[in-house]
Amino acid sequence: MTKIIETTNISRIYKMGNNTVRALQDISITINRGEYVAFMGPSGSGKSTLMNIVGCLDTPTGGTYVLNGQKVSDMTENELAEIRNKEIGFVFQTFNLLPRASALENVALPLVYAGYNRYDREEKAMEALESVSLADRYHHKPNELSGGQRQRVAIARALVNNPSIILADEPTGNLDSKTSYGIMALFQELHDKGNTIIMVTHEDDIAHYAHRIIRLKDGLVEWDKKNDNVTRSTPVAAV
Repeated sequence: MTKIIETTNISRIYKMGNNTVRALQDISITINRGEYVAFMGPSGSGKSTLMNIVGCLDTPTGGTYVLNGQKVSDMTENELAEIRNKEIGFVFQTFNLLPRASALENVALPLVYAGYNRYDREEKAMEALESVSLADRYHHKPNELSGGQRQRVAIARALVNNPSIILADEPTGNLDSKTSYGIMALFQELHDKGNTIIMVTHEDDIAHYAHRIIRLKDGLVEWDKKNDNVTRSTPVAAV
């Protein structure tokens, strides 16, 4: 199998006045292309810090991080920004959609930074919306969509650049149970198509949709296990 993420002894230390916070300590993990992995743990466990490093939003204090064959642990801010746009599709708990832009315009945004012309941006954005069953809502603005539909737009935006990884940070945190099941069914479909998915969650039931669970505690990997009882949802309409 092809390694897509490899961290070796990474740590992240923050200085807060006279205090030193060791958010991550000696984390070594490998994730292969096509895996569906959940980072889970309670508040303060280090899962969000690990997500930020894996997502190239932060750099480790020590150790090395290799993403898709590229050593990113010592890249500059500009280099990290370029890697983020090319390699990672982000899905956030709060959707992070532009309120005055249509669904199509929101999905096409990463393509603007990637240098695509308008015609190609719109064509690729429509394809991404079709993949999440929202092509008929392409002209709607976020306030005209339900919470589940807004998260589907965010997922389409994450897919539009054909990234190496889809990184989902508490993707069901702002959704009711029924809508959450629909979104998890969508991630299930994306994984079935070969996408690499890394999900960050503190919810045990949501983590069990992943095929592998890495649990963190006090900045360390408490355990890293294959999930032999993967939860699967029946696909539902775009709610």
